[in-house]
Amino acid sequence: MLSNISQSPSNDGLIFIISAPAGAGKTTLVQKLVQEFPNVVQSISTTTRPPRQGEIPGIHYHFVNEADFLTAVKNGEFLEYVKLYEYYYGTSLKWMTNQQKEGKHVVLVIDTQGAKQLMGKISATFIFILPPSLKVLRERLIRRNTEESSAIEKRLAIVKDELKAASLYDYQLTNDDLDDAYDILRSIVIAEMYKNRAKFPRIERD
Repeated sequence: MLSNISQSPSNDGLIFIISAPAGAGKTTLVQKLVQEFPNVVQSISTTTRPPRQGEIPGIHYHFVNEADFLTAVKNGEFLEYVKLYEYYYGTSLKWMTNQQKEGKHVVLVIDTQGAKQLMGKISATFIFILPPSLKVLRERLIRRNTEESSAIEKRLAIVKDELKAASLYDYQLTNDDLDDAYDILRSIVIAEMYKNRAKFPRIERD
């Protein structure tokens, strides 16, 4: 659901919204983007989901209980929020606004439900990352070994609906090869920066 805002904050920072099915490689691609460009930051979502093995609070997610999450919703603290599977996920409006005021370019990694809430409501670039195929996606999810097989099948059951939403995005790219996919992603980001005449300091690549 969308908070009571009608447009993005007036400042230098840009917003990039990235969506993809689980296992499509969005996390790795965004990490590479943040590592290369010091003026790009990734939003850390707030969730009621329990931490998975290896996840660090404040690094991967802000983990809260459902009561606290719903209080934050009532107080209008989220730019957008959704209930996915059985847990809530939300993006902090205050954090994003502060980052933009500092001239940071913010990457929001959110699902298609959250992205649809924001389309036409804020100024942002929407990017969808596609897997090479459903077969490859299944193999990646199994190899990731973070969920039971029943949870994986549940994810795959909704992938087709997620893929239908891809056409609503400004850009689509297929992550068949990580390096190639990243080159496309960084090219999109750089093009948007120049288009908006925003300063974009970056680290030179080897």
